[in-house]
Amino acid sequence: MATERRHILAGLAAGGVIMAGLGVSRIGIGAAPASAKGKRFPISRSDAEWKKRLTPMQYYVLRQEGTERAFTSRLNKEKRSGTFLCAGCNHPVFRSADKYDSGTGWPSFTRAVSANIGTSTDYKIGVPRTEVHCSRCGGHLGHVFNDGPRPTGKRWCINGAALRFRPA
Repeated sequence: MATERRHILAGLAAGGVIMAGLGVSRIGIGAAPASAKGKRFPISRSDAEWKKRLTPMQYYVLRQEGTERAFTSRLNKEKRSGTFLCAGCNHPVFRSADKYDSGTGWPSFTRAVSANIGTSTDYKIGVPRTEVHCSRCGGHLGHVFNDGPRPTGKRWCINGAALRFRPA
């Protein structure tokens, strides 16, 4: 019985180490996005300040690198001419001229306003992905993939909760 218990505890410990290596254990409420660790951004606020300024979903996505459920953002169907801003700091990050329907359920773009975006490698699901964040506040926006349409071949898959739309 003691040997069986020891094996169970050893298995749980090994699983915890594996999950930590994959980034699964990064549940810390209020933790800065991994992409922002060690980086300084022009706009910096405490967790309490971010929570006051953002809705719970915006906070989850922008500050905790969360992902909203597919097909839930009203911005997914936004067709007007204008600019998509970071919901954390109103920095212009995408233009409506570059938006397209990727069929994924998230607002998708062929390119970003490149000077206003930062990227980092994200291993959160065990495989490398390119994480996208705002260059002004460090807020997590989504990911960029190499399966988009011409002319760029990129699919900037962005959480609608991370954006605000400003009509032209």
